[in-house]
Amino acid sequence: MAAGRGAAALRRAWRERRAALLEPRYTPLVAACLCLAEGGVNLWVIRRVPYTEIDWKAYMQEVEGFANGTLDYAQLRGDTGPLVYPAGFVYIFLGLYHATGRGSDIRLAQYLFAGLYLLNLLLVFRIYCRTNKVPPYVFFFMCCASYRIHSIFVLRLFNDPVAMAILFLAINLFLEERWSWGCLLFSLAVSVKMNVLLFAPGLLFLLLQRFGLLGCIPKLCICALLQVVLGLPFLLVNPVGYLTRSFDLGRQFQFKWTVNWRFLPEEVFQNRVFHAALLLAHLAGLGLFALHRWHSAWIVFILFSSNFLGVCCSRSLHYQFYVWYFHTLPYLLWCTPTTKLAHMPKVLLLGVIELCWNTYPSTVCSSLSLHVCHGLILLQLWYGTAPTPVSHTPPQSRKSTAVSKKAQ
Repeated sequence: MAAGRGAAALRRAWRERRAALLEPRYTPLVAACLCLAEGGVNLWVIRRVPYTEIDWKAYMQEVEGFANGTLDYAQLRGDTGPLVYPAGFVYIFLGLYHATGRGSDIRLAQYLFAGLYLLNLLLVFRIYCRTNKVPPYVFFFMCCASYRIHSIFVLRLFNDPVAMAILFLAINLFLEERWSWGCLLFSLAVSVKMNVLLFAPGLLFLLLQRFGLLGCIPKLCICALLQVVLGLPFLLVNPVGYLTRSFDLGRQFQFKWTVNWRFLPEEVFQNRVFHAALLLAHLAGLGLFALHRWHSAWIVFILFSSNFLGVCCSRSLHYQFYVWYFHTLPYLLWCTPTTKLAHMPKVLLLGVIELCWNTYPSTVCSSLSLHVCHGLILLQLWYGTAPTPVSHTPPQSRKSTAVSKKAQ
């Protein structure tokens, strides 16, 4: 019976293939096809493209120290330097350490990360099915066409995609109005890598909007309590060492790895005044969106735009950081009303951003181009979501419209 319904859906999609590419209501069908294709793509990449060692060995050395009984965070280190991620990273990668024979079975680790890639994709597609804004043809560029994202997952084995997969699970829970569980998973994602904190201003806005000042305190306590529980073994031994290493917001980045600031002189890139200016720009952007754009929006727009503002104002973006916002780009580009002629420039923006992230090492041209693309997206988000004049809509119509916009 299920196979018959599936075949009928495929025949109907073939008859309406143009609509299947352009109408968001076909997102579930297109998503299913792309996930199947991605399974094959990831297997091909693992078997045909050489693995490149960057951080995996260091990850395994860092968690091996914990496995051997070291609880002083200041003593946990690998070949690339000291451990600089919170405790959730240690527990998750300790599991991978044991599953892969102390990190020696690289091929098994790649297959596990391929599974993570597919899980991450399913969670992202579930969000897009709820928002119902992005034309399905765009998802091809979010899947099979990105070399860098496949590399980050299955050829580099970074911890960034682990944090983002947990984050997308949290967003799915928010969309289901399961705020306590969502906050728990959000905090878990932060405990893997702190970049998830870029979503935190948007989440705080949502909690205040949904529960009020007093009502959001229990949700914030859930986030804080999980951090304490995860870090407790290390906090009991050397609290200062744990906090300064795992939550070091002032850490300096190396100029040779930057993707977004290559056009600056290195002395400017390392200058604290420049860092302060970026922080002020970030806070100003958040303030403007919170005051003038977020009140009329909802969950996905608020969280994705909060993160994007942080990415735009980052002190440095390294190649693995692309996964921080890659899967949100289709929504950010298509969440505003789009005319037929406007589709091509948006696809072009996706292509230029992908090209910038695939230029290694980065150049003056690639880093400037990335900022131009980010700036154009920000302008579209600002002007494309400007409040419209209030119309005298009948009450029943207003109710149905509000329901349809809830997840958007």
